[in-house]
Amino acid sequence: MTVDLLAGLDDGQRAAVLAPSGPVCVLAGAGTGKTRTITHRIAHLVATGAHPVSEILAVTFTTRAAGEMRIRLRDLGVPGVQARTFHSAALKQLRYFWPRAVGGQLWPVVENKLRLVAAAARRANAGTDAATLRDLASEIEWSKACLITPDTYVAEVARRRRDTPVAADLVGKVFANYEKARVQSEQLDFDDLLLHTCAVLEEDEDVAREFRARYRCFVVDEYQDVTPLQQRLLGAWLGGRDQLTVVGDANQTIYSFAGASPTHLLDFDRTYPNATIVRLERDYRSTPQVVTLANRVIAAAQGQSARLRLKLTAVLPPGPEATFTELPDEPAEARNVAEKAAALIAAGQPASGIAVLYRINAQSEVYEKALSDAGVPYLIRGGERFFARPEVRQALTALRRASVAADGGLPEGRTLVDVVRAVLADVGLTEEPPAAGALRDRWESLLALVGVAEDLAALESTVPADLGALVAELEQRAEAQHAPSVEGVTLASLHAAKGLEWDVVFLVGLTDGTLPIQHAESPEEIEEERRLLYVGITRARTRLALSWALSRAEGGRRTRRRSRFLTGLAPEGLAGATRARPGQSRCRMCNGVLTAPAEIKIGRCENCPSTADPALVDALRAWRKDRSAASSVPAYVVFSDATLLAIAERRPADGAALLAIPGIGRTKLDTYGSEVLGIISAS
Repeated sequence: MTVDLLAGLDDGQRAAVLAPSGPVCVLAGAGTGKTRTITHRIAHLVATGAHPVSEILAVTFTTRAAGEMRIRLRDLGVPGVQARTFHSAALKQLRYFWPRAVGGQLWPVVENKLRLVAAAARRANAGTDAATLRDLASEIEWSKACLITPDTYVAEVARRRRDTPVAADLVGKVFANYEKARVQSEQLDFDDLLLHTCAVLEEDEDVAREFRARYRCFVVDEYQDVTPLQQRLLGAWLGGRDQLTVVGDANQTIYSFAGASPTHLLDFDRTYPNATIVRLERDYRSTPQVVTLANRVIAAAQGQSARLRLKLTAVLPPGPEATFTELPDEPAEARNVAEKAAALIAAGQPASGIAVLYRINAQSEVYEKALSDAGVPYLIRGGERFFARPEVRQALTALRRASVAADGGLPEGRTLVDVVRAVLADVGLTEEPPAAGALRDRWESLLALVGVAEDLAALESTVPADLGALVAELEQRAEAQHAPSVEGVTLASLHAAKGLEWDVVFLVGLTDGTLPIQHAESPEEIEEERRLLYVGITRARTRLALSWALSRAEGGRRTRRRSRFLTGLAPEGLAGATRARPGQSRCRMCNGVLTAPAEIKIGRCENCPSTADPALVDALRAWRKDRSAASSVPAYVVFSDATLLAIAERRPADGAALLAIPGIGRTKLDTYGSEVLGIISAS
């Protein structure tokens, strides 16, 4: 059966498919059907006889994308086209040409680079903890991707003003030691696959002639993400020819930390003056409300990427407006998201169609807890669960030891926060954060534990704020966050979300210092942060919720500012969670605006009279005391005083009403709900 390769294509897609063999640049915005377009173009080149299947090599950046491309090409009747990642294609070519060009069998690919990096670090007297080794490995990968050698590393880092995980000269020594050990052991790493393929094609004319006789047409997806090394390999493949189709979107360049650059995409028309340039701007993924917001964010972009800026046009019918919510603190922001996600799921939205996206992985902990408390299943993409991270496990061990040494208390004259900071200093918590990389992620995780200590210390004076209480709180949080092994809400960083899409997206933590990240200082770095927000927005099909918190800790000082990228987008009159959620933030007695977390929890101003029956309050306190003793946990772990008072004042008659009280999630409802409802009915 013959496939009509032009059926269902819009004008831009059809122009890309029908473009003659030669240099073609497809500028494809988010959701504009780029994969459909390039696979139909490949099939059309084959169908018209411009190139047989065996002459075409299509490359992309992930095995998932390559696999999807192969499936679509098979469905279009061209199953023999090679669709691979850069590294997969290079490995295949090296295996074939190595015996002739180099001699012997191809060296094996390093399975665990960290082992060689660790040995190189020891010889250079560098740190060998897991986070430092990951950062050193990443720095070596970046260097090779940018065609930087150990001899030129220090000078290049200085020229580019690049932040390094440790001193640049020390990284250079580790890099040199690593390369020496790798060569002596006759091994290749993944970047060497590209480097050696370049060398073979550039230096061996017979090999180059044979390769170029086989492959005459190349297609490169996500061209905005190519590194200098990948571009050099592409040039070696082409050998001066121009049978090249590239697809990309400069608005989605977010991997410069790994060496990616949109320069080659932006300069394509200068490199190939006779190139066909096609723009795909009809968005088939998102509603007009989402598309409009994305356009407004990227319209403010500056710098080189703005030269070929795309403006999306929505094709789908209208949907709900994007929401902007300002919350007093991060726990409140997380609860807000969890409540909305639970409501959507209850209304029939599959949990797998919902995502919570944040800037750094350390932000996941508060959302893991909130979703667990609300009984909402979740999955973490591109990162470990917070309490499974090595640095968090190490920190918990150190805190347990400190608690045992202090008999659960605190040294004379010391506060809980001071003691915790001192304990965590031994496992990597410094006064100033590392510039970037795995060390920064590790630091953020440790700082999150300090935040738990700050929360505990800020509670009412009746709650013990010592090491024993902190360890008990952390252990209970760790246990409670074992979510069911089922499909659930996706938690992911903005980088990990690239290339994916969901019906509902919550973009959280949108404050200056987080997005843009604090260490983004140059105009180029700020613009990449803007593009991260753009990528996050364009992941949403139908519903989009943006939020930020004015304080990190519950009840903390509200010193944060919403992200500068939201200026002109979020309503200027938005002053807090009170306006975004009027039903949950006004006093039920006087209708005044509530701001303090305790007031929001009980639903009234502190100065307004309580409607709680004192006998019911006493009964609930007595029950909590017995329950906490039986479970060997502090009383506040069962329910805080504010939650008990809210229960007494609202007198919920069933589980749904109890679940509506802030601070009571699905886990606590299942554990304590029937007992609490029994006490209320008996009073």
